[in-house]
Amino acid sequence: MKQTAPLTLTNGRLVLASGEPKTGTLRAVDGCIAAVGADVTPEPGDTVIDAHGALIAPGLVDLGVFAIDKPAFHFGGITRAALMPDQSLVLDKPAAVRFAAQSGKPDLWVHPLAAATQGLAGKELAELALMQGAGARAVATGRRWIGDSGTMHRLLAYCAMLDLTLVVHAEDGGLTGNAVATAGEMATRLGLPSASAEAEALAVARDLALAGLTGARIHFRQVTTARGLALVRAAKSRGMAVSAGVTPAHFMLSDTAIGDFRTFTRLSPPLRSEADRQAVLAALADGTIDVIASGHDPRGPEDKRLPFADAEPGMAGAEVLLPLTLGLVRDGVIDTARAFQLLAANPARLLGVQAGRLEAGTEADLALIDPERPWIVDSDKMAAAAGNTPFDKQGVQGRVTALFKGGVAVG
Repeated sequence: MKQTAPLTLTNGRLVLASGEPKTGTLRAVDGCIAAVGADVTPEPGDTVIDAHGALIAPGLVDLGVFAIDKPAFHFGGITRAALMPDQSLVLDKPAAVRFAAQSGKPDLWVHPLAAATQGLAGKELAELALMQGAGARAVATGRRWIGDSGTMHRLLAYCAMLDLTLVVHAEDGGLTGNAVATAGEMATRLGLPSASAEAEALAVARDLALAGLTGARIHFRQVTTARGLALVRAAKSRGMAVSAGVTPAHFMLSDTAIGDFRTFTRLSPPLRSEADRQAVLAALADGTIDVIASGHDPRGPEDKRLPFADAEPGMAGAEVLLPLTLGLVRDGVIDTARAFQLLAANPARLLGVQAGRLEAGTEADLALIDPERPWIVDSDKMAAAAGNTPFDKQGVQGRVTALFKGGVAVG
């Protein structure tokens, strides 16, 4: 999509890198932001859109989706999606990466994450340099942790050499086994296979130690326990190149949500204790967590309409990512600027793309948002390929009213 005429958004509230949104105007030319501020004015020939007081924000950058689901992404204000390598054709070869990178055209940026190992089997390293040349923006271990420390050490050293971030799953597979819940009262009451929450801390500790040896950048896609977050916090204080993410499920829900065996709450990692949920909220507030992602993984009835222990993990998260994060703003956990750092600026930085910020020279991926607009999440009416959301029938606030990729309206 090529921008044919400059775009000027007027009378909106600009979401800037810090502080509260400020009334102003944004102008985009040739797909990039040209000017932003209170003194910007339209020029002859511009396409002028009155925002009518809506937030003018960067389009969301969703780090770690499992499917390209354009209707859901457009509904949720997502303009860039980093695609996990766990596909029917694993993203472990340059041709697969190249195809995935083109799959969003013309109205969505897709940034493939290269499979860390061949077939995501955790054994032989994949050809990371060739996949980087084909468009991979980072490397990922997929849904599973790499248990072999020698393989992980070589992988981190390779990523450091290529200056690529490694996105990892943080659960010690030797402990989790076939667990579907976190060990505790709920899992015991329901008779579900469970594993200790310490499986996360053990994985984080091992991977941090190896990242320290190699100097690689490491991103833990989801850190969901107090112990795991404490390790990340300590590593950051030592100056390590480490970042952490989370999905709304783990700051909104605890393991009590699985009480009726509802498979929409079957997630990976599983829902944690209330104490761990509170630790996630604290980590969002103090900067320990860098990214909020949707973990978008639409699953149909064939995967979810099963006994809890047999159901596949995952949730359709793209449509609720923005309103649930804005809920943190209304609750005073974070401010609006921090919300969009978590949703856009930080994931864009980890991927090395010039987006996610309202700054001159960055890509004009933009969203107009009414942060107060109420709506009801309804799994039967979602734009996603499947409606497996644990937030079904929940009231939320915040809707995207217009979306732009490179200065061109989409959705």
